Formats: sequence, structure tokens, C-alpha cells
Amino acid sequence: MLKPSIISRSYYSNSWNIQLREVAKDGCFKEGIEIYRQMLRHGDSPDSFTFPFALKSCASLSLPISGSQIHSHVIKTGCEPDPFIQTSLISMYSKCSLINNARRVFDENVHSRRLTVCYNALLAGYSHNSQPLKAMLLFQKMFSSDVPFNNITMLGVIPACAFPENIRFGMSLHGCNVKCGTDCDSFVVNSLLTMYVKCGSIELARKLFDEIPQKGLISWNAMISGYAQNGLATQVLDLYGEMKKFGVEPDPVTFVGVLSSCAHLGAQRIGREIEQRIACSNFDTNTYLTNSLINMYARCGNLARARKLFDEMGEKNIVSWTAMIAGYGMHGHGDIAIELFNEMKLTGIQPDGTAYVSVLSACSHAGLTDKGLGYFKEMERDYGSRPGHEHYACLVDLLGRAGRLQEAKELIHSMPMKPDGAVWGTLLGACKIHGDVKLAELAFERVIELEPTNVGYYVLLSNIYTNAENMEGVARVRVMIRERKLRKEPGCSYVELKGKVHLFIAGDRNHPRTNEIYEMLNRLEELIEESYGTEAKNEKRRRSEETTSTSAGVHSEKLAVAFGLLNTTADTEIVIIKNLRICGDCHLFMKLVSKVVSRGILVRDASRFHHFKDGTCSCNDYW
Repeated sequence: MLKPSIISRSYYSNSWNIQLREVAKDGCFKEGIEIYRQMLRHGDSPDSFTFPFALKSCASLSLPISGSQIHSHVIKTGCEPDPFIQTSLISMYSKCSLINNARRVFDENVHSRRLTVCYNALLAGYSHNSQPLKAMLLFQKMFSSDVPFNNITMLGVIPACAFPENIRFGMSLHGCNVKCGTDCDSFVVNSLLTMYVKCGSIELARKLFDEIPQKGLISWNAMISGYAQNGLATQVLDLYGEMKKFGVEPDPVTFVGVLSSCAHLGAQRIGREIEQRIACSNFDTNTYLTNSLINMYARCGNLARARKLFDEMGEKNIVSWTAMIAGYGMHGHGDIAIELFNEMKLTGIQPDGTAYVSVLSACSHAGLTDKGLGYFKEMERDYGSRPGHEHYACLVDLLGRAGRLQEAKELIHSMPMKPDGAVWGTLLGACKIHGDVKLAELAFERVIELEPTNVGYYVLLSNIYTNAENMEGVARVRVMIRERKLRKEPGCSYVELKGKVHLFIAGDRNHPRTNEIYEMLNRLEELIEESYGTEAKNEKRRRSEETTSTSAGVHSEKLAVAFGLLNTTADTEIVIIKNLRICGDCHLFMKLVSKVVSRGILVRDASRFHHFKDGTCSCNDYW
């Protein structure tokens, strides 16, 4: 039989190449590898058109050994200088997490160091392998070598700047884009927008967002996610309203950002509208969205709706269980949280660190000390999950609330890692509950070494001194606050009414109905005094002394409850979301108001939910 001619070899190569191109285009990468092997078994030689398709299949399937074998074939056939093959080799090694091999390919070929496509492939590789510094250095080399860059270059290097410490370099890249005209590319603009968001430069992100003439869904999502991640929940809802006016259809990413903001603000009515839109958009089978809804309803105080969604889920993951456990824990239903946690383990889902934080916190809020200690021990013993700072903080809280302060202190000293501010701060909070001044002073010394500008700890120690009638200590703390120029975070509360969130700040007089609100507060004070006489008045005075030094007029939750009473019917529970922990005076006030007006009041503070009804609170004054 005659040997195939050069023409026939070329014909067979083209035939294999066509097959490789088609399967690569359809994403059938396993078939691509198999076709390449068949080609070799048939004795046909790959050429410069074959290798890019074969290498793409190896990259997509993360097959570094097969990719290295094909690299050897490239060298044997003399195709290595081809720029498309160079780019494919760099991309293959990068996607297989062999970034050093990718750099070696780049450095060993003199041609690649003059080609934009090779720089682009390596830049993308560094970003893909979380090596932002090397990506930035490579771009500087590219720039100084006068190698032209394009929008693909920018898409490779901009993600490397998505860290606060790299923001200056990112801003200079933004300037390069403007000068070179690549800022007209929507992908580049969205990449810059995402970079500013991840760096926490929200004002710069919004400025860029406002300059985009035709905003697509990706731009809206980037801005909404940016606001949500930076705790700017009100801005998220405002932006979502703008998005609806422009007729841009949301997707699951949009809904997640908006739902997290509804949870933050207690905007349940808006969250309910989002749930309806999710159903209409056929996203209701999306587990991630259902988890967000469960979290939103639980944090807005509607545990019944959260549980219904949870029970109706087809397939629950660890996030689903944890959201529900955390919800019950925040509401003080520790027994149900424990029941769910145990049920989760029976289903075969192994609890992770976050799930243990949720169940330990639930035990702490409900006073289930021994249960919590048992879970802490089983965490590492049964599941090999090593406790972190947050778990130790939960355990210190658990012991501290139960009055076992010395055990809590010994636990901190026995920690395998250095205690952080949260751990010592938790012990300080426990000292306030039980009036242990000496231990409080020790905890304060430790915590301000770690967090010297956290004014909350200074206020906490001042309150401890006030309760102990140690006015000298109070004065000393006030001097420290003044000398260090510290400012307390202003207390604010949110109330949702007819789909609009109303914000109240301590001492606020900017609300349109301020006069009515303060009149209602005066009326409530009169009703309380008439019903409970001087006993309530004396208790109120004692409680309010705790916050005299840091108060800015009437506390925000009092204004919020007055507003709620003015605008809701007698059968409606008033839901208030507060950014700080509720003080003793306001806690007592809410209990008495719930009794004198026969209304349910629900307050979510920085720690937990408080259900006030008939003069009592669900926390049993254990918060």
C-alpha cells in the first residue's frame, strides 16, 4: 500500500481539526480529547490548527498531565512560536493552576514578549490564580515595553486591583482606559465598577455608574451588590426602585442584594413583593433565593413565613438549615433551634463552623448553658471542625450570661490562638450583666489593646461603673473618650410603613410628623405613670443613668414606637429594627408601653429579637 502523500496528510489533518473545532464550540471537551487521541492512533500529525483546540479541552477539563503531553507534541512539531499556540499553552497552564509553567512558556519565547495576546493570556492567568501583584507588575512591564494593550488586557488586569490596597493602581488603570478609549467597552466599564465596589470605594463606583449611558443588568447588579455589601441598605432599595422605572428586568443576583437589604432594614413588605416577583420570574426553585427569603423573613420577625418556606423546600442545603437555626436563635427559641440542628445532622448534612456559631448563639440567648457546652465539645471531637474566635466568643457569652465568669475567663486563657477583641468584649458585656467591676476592668484593658478606637467598649465600662455607683470611674472613662476623640455610633431605628422605611435617630426632630411623635411620647409617659406610679418612675430614672453620658436626646426606638402607634391599627404588631443593643431604660419602656396600650411590640437590636407583650419580654430580661 502506498504511503499517503503530503496532500492527503493535509486533508486528514483538516478533517480532524474540523471535528475538534466543532466539539470545542459545543463545549464537548471530553470528546475533544478523545478525537485528538484517535488522530494520533491513526498516525496523522497535528498541526498549528490542531493544538489550540486540544489545549482548550485540557484547560476546560483541568487536565494538566494531558496538557503537558500536548505541549511536548507542540515542541516536537516545531509549532511552538505560533502566537495562537503560545496563548493556548499559557491559558491551559493557568487554568490548571500551574501559573509558574505558564510564566515559563511566556518567558522562554522571545516572540510572546512582544505580543498583546500572550500578555493578555498571562494577565488573565495571574488574576485567575489570585496573584494580583504579579498581574500588576506584568502590566507595568507591558506598558514600559510599548506593547499595545486593548480591552481584553484590561479585563485581565482590572480584577487584580479589586482589593483596597490596590485601589490607586486601579484608578490609574481607569485613567488609561479613558485616554485610550477602552472605557467605551461595557465589559471594561463593568469590571471597573466591580473593582471600585470590592475596594469599598462606593462613591467612585456610583460616579462611574451614573456616567454609563446605557446601563445593562450587570451594571445595576454590581451597584446594588456594592451597596448591599457595604451595609447601605437604604440606597439598595432606592436603586432597585430606579431600576424598575427604567424597565430593567432583575435576575437572581439582583434579588439576593435587595433581599439582604430588606432583612437589614426590616422591610418585610418590600421583601414580600420581591418574593412575588421571584415566583413570576420562575426563580422560585432557586435554592439560593429561597435561602435569602428565609433569612429575610426571620430577620424581619416573621418566623412563621420563614419556616413555611423552609418546610416547602425540595432540597435543603447547609445554608438553608443554618438560616432557620439562626432565625430561631435570634428570637430566643433555643429549644427549637437545637431540635433543627439535631434534625439536620440526622439528614446526613455535616454542620460547618457557621452552623455551630448559630446553634451556640441560640443556646446563649435561651440560657441553655450545658447544651451549648456539649455542642462546643462535639464540634472538634465528632466533626473535626476546629473552633475559631467566633465560637470562643459564643462560649464566653454562654458562660458569662449564666454567671460563670471565672470559667469564661479561664476559657479565654486556654484558647489555642490569641483572643481577639470580640472575645474580650463579650466577657466585658457579661461583667455588666453581673456587676463584676474588677473583672470588667481586666477585660477592658485587654480589649482596648486590640480595638483602641471602639467606643462601644468605653461606654460599656462607663455603664458598669454607673451601676456600681463609681462616679470616679465614670469620669475617668469620659476623659479617655474625650482625649482619644472617640464618638459613639448614633443609635438609629427603622420602621416600615406601607412599603416605605422610616428612619429615626436619637434626638431626631427632622421627621415631618415630629410634633405628633413627641406628643405621643408624652402621652405614653403619662399613661405609664398613672398605671405604675412612682415605682416605674424610679426604675426608669435608675435605668436611664446608664446612658446619660452618651445620649443625644430621646432614644431612636422610643421615637419609632410612637410613630408606629400613630400609624397602625390596634391589632397590628409594631416591628422596630435598631442598629445598637437596646438599653435598659428603653427595654423597660417597651415592656410598660406594651402593657398600657395592649399592643405587641417587636424590637430587633444588634443582639437579638425582643417580643414585648403584656408588660413582659421574651428575653426574660436575659440579654
